Amino acid sequence: MSGPRLVPLTGFEEYETDEMIARATQLAVSLSRRRTVRDFSDRPLPDAVIEQAVRAAGSAPSGANMQPWHFSIVQDPKIKHEIRVAAEAEEREFYAHRASPEWLDALAPLGTDSDKPFLEIAPCLIAVFVQRWGHLPDGRKVKHYYPTESVGLATGLLIATLHQAGVATLTHTPSPMKFLNRILGRPTNERPFLLLVAGFPAKTAKVPDIGRKPLKDIATWHK
Repeated sequence: MSGPRLVPLTGFEEYETDEMIARATQLAVSLSRRRTVRDFSDRPLPDAVIEQAVRAAGSAPSGANMQPWHFSIVQDPKIKHEIRVAAEAEEREFYAHRASPEWLDALAPLGTDSDKPFLEIAPCLIAVFVQRWGHLPDGRKVKHYYPTESVGLATGLLIATLHQAGVATLTHTPSPMKFLNRILGRPTNERPFLLLVAGFPAKTAKVPDIGRKPLKDIATWHK
């Protein structure tokens, strides 16, 4: 086995301390304004915004650099309708039979139910898939390492980039989601990770009156 092919690091930018803090603070403040939206406008999004957000997602770190993700971008009204019908069928089963009382209690402050009109109203759905394995250029099957963690990192970058561009999002995870493979024609080595709803908030949009944990409750320092 030959050694790795290494090249000089390029593109890394370093800043003075004050600018480092300012840039980090600016991003943290911006992301703190991000809210999950369920009331969407049908106003279309520029394709270039979605393209750049997916490009950013594709820059995420991944196990052994396998990049085990695929993003299906859905704008066709007929396909969005088909996804809504399938998702609501799973959601009705979830709320009626699968969810425990504790789970339903946890969801109560969010005001969610099995009705998902946003799947048709929002201009764009991005179905994120985990590739459990892939193929080498010669056709051989290759295992992907830490695929779920890798796709989670990529999805975080996707959401953050859309937010920075002024796009509202909703992470939707009906369970199970195998219907996405069928509707979107994805292969069996891919597993749906989540369905990201993207668009502009409706003018009458409201969000739950909830907060986020303070820094002292989510971080510890070891110096």
